[in-house]
Amino acid sequence: MTQNSGRRRYLYLAASFVFRIAVVAILLGGGGWALLAHPKTPVPSHWNPLRDLSVKAPVTPVTKYQLNRALADEMQCRSALSDAGARFEAMDDLVVDQNCGITVRGLLSQLVTSRIDAVETSCKTTLRLAMWEHHVVQPAARDFLGTGVEKLRHAGSYNCRRMRTAQGQSSRWSSHATADSIDIVGVELADGRALSLLSDWSSAGPEAAFLRQIGQGACDWFRVVLGPEYNRLHADHFHLQGPGWGFCR
Repeated sequence: MTQNSGRRRYLYLAASFVFRIAVVAILLGGGGWALLAHPKTPVPSHWNPLRDLSVKAPVTPVTKYQLNRALADEMQCRSALSDAGARFEAMDDLVVDQNCGITVRGLLSQLVTSRIDAVETSCKTTLRLAMWEHHVVQPAARDFLGTGVEKLRHAGSYNCRRMRTAQGQSSRWSSHATADSIDIVGVELADGRALSLLSDWSSAGPEAAFLRQIGQGACDWFRVVLGPEYNRLHADHFHLQGPGWGFCR
C-alpha cells in the first residue's frame, strides 16, 4: 500500500467515525429523517442515505447503501452510469432459459475514464465495474505508475456455461451465464504501456504492485474476486463477480 493509499484509508476511517457520531446525534435530537429528506438539507449527497448514488462522489460510509439501492433499481442504475459519463447502451433483456440470460442488459463501451471493448453485460456488473475503475484502478495507476488507465481489457462477461474448476466442469451454472461477472485480463495506460496479468503479475516492479492493488481493491465493489493467487484457471485474469458468498483471492 502506498503512502497516499494509506492516507486515504485513514481519512476514510476517521470520516466514517465522525459520520456515525453525527447520525446518532441527529437521531437522538429528533428530526433526523426530516433533515435528510429536506430539499435544502445541509447534508452532502454522498453522506445522505436518502440521495441516489453518484459514481464520481467521494466514498463514504453510506456509499455501499446507495450502491445497493442502485443495483436493485434499473432506472437508478442506468442513471448513475449516465451521470458518470459511462456509455451503456440499453438493449432488450436476453432470455434464454432459467439458467442463462441477461436482465437490465446493455452494451458497455466506456466507463468513467477508461474505454473498454464493447461487451454485452448487465447494468449491475457495469455499475460495480465503474465504481472499481473510478475509485480503485485510476488512483492506483497514478500512485504506482504515474499515469492513468486508458483502457480496461477484458475476456468477456456473458457466457451461457457451467462453472469451470481445477477439477473440471462443475454441475453448477457460472455467474457468466447471467452476466453477473466479467473477466479483466489487463490494462492499457495513457502513456502507451500495456499490462497483462499473465505477463506482469509476478514481475518485479511497480507494474505487479499496481495489479495486486487493483485486485485487492476490487473486493470493495464485487462480492467474489478471483485472480492468479486463486488457481491456474485465473492466472491470466481477474474474475469479478457481483453476487456470491464473499470471497477475495
